Amino acid sequence: METITYDDFAKLDIKIGTIRVAERVEGADKLLRLEVDLGTETRQIASGIAEWYSPEDLIGKQVPVLLNLEPRTIRGIESQGMILAAGNDRANLLQPDQPLQPGEIVR
Repeated sequence: METITYDDFAKLDIKIGTIRVAERVEGADKLLRLEVDLGTETRQIASGIAEWYSPEDLIGKQVPVLLNLEPRTIRGIESQGMILAAGNDRANLLQPDQPLQPGEIVR
């Protein structure tokens, strides 16, 4: 694994977002389209977590979102960031242990 510096890590723009909309993507077994409220803006994110979470499970959940990725089109959806999850055989959403304001910076 390549080592990065603290300066490299500081380049990542990660903020807390609240999932407001979650829906299955037609023709994709694992893909969900999420609309995530980041306080000052809403981002659309495509996430391959449908095998572990139903859309209904995700509404209102707060998750860290990596924002400064180049947009990527997946199954016709422009994904404008990436939610952060952990696990090898299951996507476990990383969630704050208490509610935060959308847009709070993750350090």
